[in-house]
Order: sequence, then C-alpha cells, then structure tokens
Amino acid sequence: MILRPTYVEKIMAYAGTPFVKILSGVRRSGKSTILKMIAAGLRERGIAENKIIAYNFDSLEHEEIKTAKRLYDEVKRRLSKGGKTYLLLDEIQEVKDWENAVNSFMTDFDADIYVTGSNSRMMSSEISTYLTGRYVQFRVFPLSFGEYLIFREEYGSASNLHAEFARYLRFGGFPAIHLQEYSADEAYTIIKDIYNSTIFTDIVKRNQIRKVDQLERIVRFALDNIGRTFSAAAISKYLKSENRAIDNETVYSYLSKLEGAFLLHRCSRYDIQGKEILKTQEKFFVCDPAMRYSMLGYTSDSVAAMLENIVYLELLRRGYEVNIGQIPGGEIDFVATRQENKLYIQIAQKIDKPETDAHEYERLLSIRDNYPKYVLRTDAFAGGNHEGIKTMHVADFLLSNEF
Repeated sequence: MILRPTYVEKIMAYAGTPFVKILSGVRRSGKSTILKMIAAGLRERGIAENKIIAYNFDSLEHEEIKTAKRLYDEVKRRLSKGGKTYLLLDEIQEVKDWENAVNSFMTDFDADIYVTGSNSRMMSSEISTYLTGRYVQFRVFPLSFGEYLIFREEYGSASNLHAEFARYLRFGGFPAIHLQEYSADEAYTIIKDIYNSTIFTDIVKRNQIRKVDQLERIVRFALDNIGRTFSAAAISKYLKSENRAIDNETVYSYLSKLEGAFLLHRCSRYDIQGKEILKTQEKFFVCDPAMRYSMLGYTSDSVAAMLENIVYLELLRRGYEVNIGQIPGGEIDFVATRQENKLYIQIAQKIDKPETDAHEYERLLSIRDNYPKYVLRTDAFAGGNHEGIKTMHVADFLLSNEF
C-alpha cells in the first residue's frame, strides 16, 4: 500500500476534532485505501484496535445494516466502553438515510467520524441539512502525475520523465491500473468497468433513469468535446440530428448527475475585464484521461484536449478554483484562483509556427496585472521566460512546487 500523504496529512490534521471528515470522489480513485491509511495513522498515534470500527458498505458483508437505524444499533453495540470511538464508514451513500445515523453518532456518542462517498449531489444536499458547520470535506482524485511516478517506481519499470508523462496521458491515474504492467486493452477494460459501475450504480439506479441510451450518448458527446465550449442546446441539437428528441432541461439534468458522480467537471468562463462568471458556453473535463480513451479510443488529435484536462485536474487537486479566461477576441485556457493567489495558463501541445507563438503569448501579455503567467507545452523549446511569462514543459509544471 503506497501512501498518499497529500490526503492523509490534511485529513489527519482533523483527527479527534468534532467534525465529520468526508472524503468524496469518483469511484476507484483511492478513497477506501486512504481510509485504511487513516486507520493506520490512528494506530500509530496509540489508538487501540478495539476503538477503531470500520465498515465498507460496497460489501455484502454489511448488507443487513444498510439503514440508518440498523447502522445506529450496530455501532452502539460496538462502541468503546471508555473514551472516544473512531468510526470509518466507506461508501456511506449505500446506507438509506445515512445522514440521520451520522448526525446521531455526533449527538449521542463520543465518536470521531470519517466517511467516504461517490456522489457529491446526494452528499452535499444532505450534509448541508444535517451537519451544518460540523464537517470538513476532502476531494479525492485519481493519481496526480507525481503520485503516478511513485506507483511506477514501485510496480512498473519507470522510464525518463517525459516518456512517463506520455504514458500517464494515455493511461491516466486510476490506481488499479498501475499496480502491475497492463496493456492498453487490459487497462481500458478496467476503466470501462469503473465507468459502468458509476453510470449504473451512482446515476441510473439511484435516479431511476429509464432512458440509459440517452444518458450514454450525452456522456459520449461530452467526452468527444473535452476542451471545447458547448451548451445544453448543442447537445440537444446533436441528439435531434440522430432522431432522439430531448429538451435542454433534461440535458442539464443529466450533466448535473454526471458531475454529481464525479465523472465530469464543469468549468465556467470568466470575463477577465468585467470580473464576472459567464453562464453560457461552459467546458467540461473528464475525471481522468483514460476514461475518455477507454470509451472513444486513443487518437492523436485528442492529445491537446487531454493536456488541458490533466492541468485542470492538477489545479483542482491543489485547491484552485478554475475558470476559462475570456478576453476581447479570445480565451485564456485557465484562470486559477486560490485565496489571494492567481495564475494564468496557456497550454500548447507544440509551438512550431510564429503565429502560434504569438497567439499563446500575446493573449497573456494583454492581461495587465502582475500575477504569474505560464505557457505550458510538450515539445522542445529554448529559454524559459518571455516578457515575464514562464514557459514550462507540462510534466515539469505538474511536479512543480511553485504554484
């Protein structure tokens, strides 16, 4: 079990505090393993084994306690007789009315509670109702490029940095496919299983969706348009061209459910001059590049979009709020904000023409402030600074500690 200290250290900082610690993220991103790491961390702090109670509600082992009352009675029976009990509840959304149980644990017991969930829409609404001001939430993503390299050193045969980045671009960061050497077909078979379990368990079954084919066509449209702005109306028009009528509200509903299951991430446009979020023509990014390739296949013309996708996810991992920058006559790929910090980023697979070079740099130069500006690329280049704009290889940026 390879440690993921970025998450463990942040979560363990709240150990023993009167807050429910909530780990949320797409299925198979590593939440369950991180929960085991937290249990190990508690033991290292001297917590006795009988005071740590763990349940995985994806397992049939706990099928009989998947209601709030039965879970409450089970935990009450196993509570430590003296001192605090540490509860680790994995995939809590599988428990009917789970929020009632967790709220009661907070009220009735001396308990330190950690939960994981794979559906943000369900959890956020119920958390806000029952646990207002009494929880801290942590987003768990598939492996970052830095974490991927650690896995490759442990389980694979790591090559040079840029070759490994090319592999990461195609195979993504789901931990399960980096525990041994898999072919592309084998890896994408695993990813398809993650996709299917997410679609049918977290979306179709939970929301009682009848038109599954319609939902999957929307997923495919979104995956095929990663890095491009589009609207619900564009999807509706596309489906109508295939003789599958659907209204805009239904499209928005499906997109929201896909976001809720962490398959897609919505990125809004931000008017840099007007300093306001624009509500139309958003972009969507996928939870992991391998998800797109497993569904649509790998094509060389998709690489530029996947580069944006990888940088976008890394910014989210580091706690940035990310938007597409809108300026007169064009866009900045990303405007990333975290408290008082701000970054402007342009991403290019390669810059092989003077007009491309001007396009990437001039847009950043048109922004008249002193926040850091980056051009990220994957080809060879000379020099690292152009009028205050830093040029970096995407792989180096992902491993950098400067942002």
